[in-house]
Amino acid sequence: MSAPQSNSPGATCPPTVEDLEHQIHQRLDEIITYCVKDPAPASFLDFETALLELLRSLGCLLIQLFLRARHDRLDPADWKARGYRVADPAAERTLKTSCGPVAYIRAFLVPRHGGGPGVHPLDVALGLARDGFSPLVIGWFCRLATRVSFHVAADLGAMFLGTAPPASAIEQWVLGLGRPAYVFLSAGPLPEGDGDVLVIEIDGKAVPTATDRELARRRRPRARCDEGCKCQRHRGRARRKRRGRKGRRKEGDKSKNGRSATLVVMYTLRRGDDGRLHGPCNKKVFGTFGSRRSAIRWARAQATRRGFPPETGKTVQIVIDGEICLERRLRRLFPAAILTLDVRHAQEKLWEVGRLFHAAGSAELSRWVEELEELLYKGHVRALLQRLEQELRGVSPRGPGTKEKRRVLEAVIGYLGARVKLMDYGRLRKEDLVIASGVVEGAARYVVGERMDNSGMRWIEERAEAMLLLRCIEVNGDWEAFMKWSQEQRTQELEHGRIVQIRSKTPTQLPAAA
Repeated sequence: MSAPQSNSPGATCPPTVEDLEHQIHQRLDEIITYCVKDPAPASFLDFETALLELLRSLGCLLIQLFLRARHDRLDPADWKARGYRVADPAAERTLKTSCGPVAYIRAFLVPRHGGGPGVHPLDVALGLARDGFSPLVIGWFCRLATRVSFHVAADLGAMFLGTAPPASAIEQWVLGLGRPAYVFLSAGPLPEGDGDVLVIEIDGKAVPTATDRELARRRRPRARCDEGCKCQRHRGRARRKRRGRKGRRKEGDKSKNGRSATLVVMYTLRRGDDGRLHGPCNKKVFGTFGSRRSAIRWARAQATRRGFPPETGKTVQIVIDGEICLERRLRRLFPAAILTLDVRHAQEKLWEVGRLFHAAGSAELSRWVEELEELLYKGHVRALLQRLEQELRGVSPRGPGTKEKRRVLEAVIGYLGARVKLMDYGRLRKEDLVIASGVVEGAARYVVGERMDNSGMRWIEERAEAMLLLRCIEVNGDWEAFMKWSQEQRTQELEHGRIVQIRSKTPTQLPAAA
């Protein structure tokens, strides 16, 4: 036997609180009767599917009761004192909630002397924007979109909720929530219980972006195909025939058109009773497609907020990839910090030199590199450079392949020689500090790569910025706090009589350098 069909919550004449209470009791009795007295369904799958629909209908009635009771308790005196008047009798609106669409009534007030938008006191009191969906549902779909594509998020929502907004609406919600996301990441609540040492790791990760040609093709009107059938298969054939053969890419040509995002990972280490540093504690990830300078400014502000100002006596360590201009900027903003070159970058240079003299994968190559790595880990960088210079002097100025060997050796010696101050690995290991940027490398793969660097993706930087900020909030474990914080911001705007809508077609602006 199928489950009893639920009545639509909305009606021509809005139900009163008493009517809704009666419907709720009646619906609850129907659910109990269905569970106890109805003939057994064909399977538990049939029973659970029908029960879920009944619970959704009961949830819609409960939400409708809540909205009607809140509406009846509203006192418009405050709004009338602010110069508003009742425009017309209460009008009906449909709100799409986690249980389904719910119809409710709401009064509408307009300025007494004109010159401004009207307000719905009930929506202001509950913090409801003009999107037509409840904030919880919007948060669910945006949170899904930080993990999977917009289309997959819509499909998953429909799978569990029975219905879902289109992928375009989810994308616009992401753009809308991306606006307050930067403010939240910059001025949101701070973690508690920080450690004794602050560690900052900085790196970059490129995502595929659309070229100007691709954007022009997206934005122009679609060409109509009037010949043949309209199925996707033959429509694609006709399009390829009109376009002609694609030119073959030359060696080295890239189709990714990558744009790099700067990632900053900030965490603390706590010294234990054994004298070692344990962690990471309170790890936070921040990323932006804006200038690298803006990311460094963000790191400086957050370090100060977490109790590590420029004049602090506490230990601050920054691990970077060795870019000279980045080092100079960091030394200005973090004058007392310990700047460290990721040891993996130095090791890569040693392997690059070793392959000049020994076959790749050979035992001789491993032994040669291990000897130099031992000097590197002990912090004997000067001795390491002398070994490399000795190898350079041993290369003949003439002969087959010697030019390439001299070029690589000179480049590696110049690279390491310019970064000697960043490679005091012996002291860092004794103090149990960080010598590799594995945390930010993992964040680059997880935060950016898994969501924004998949096959077929082509982003626009400003739109990718909104997604990156929201994904950082989700990865940091701050999604619930962010939704609560952004809801408070929207409620404040509603209380000032402003029109509030989360959906937006305008992408987030990239943060400018301070």
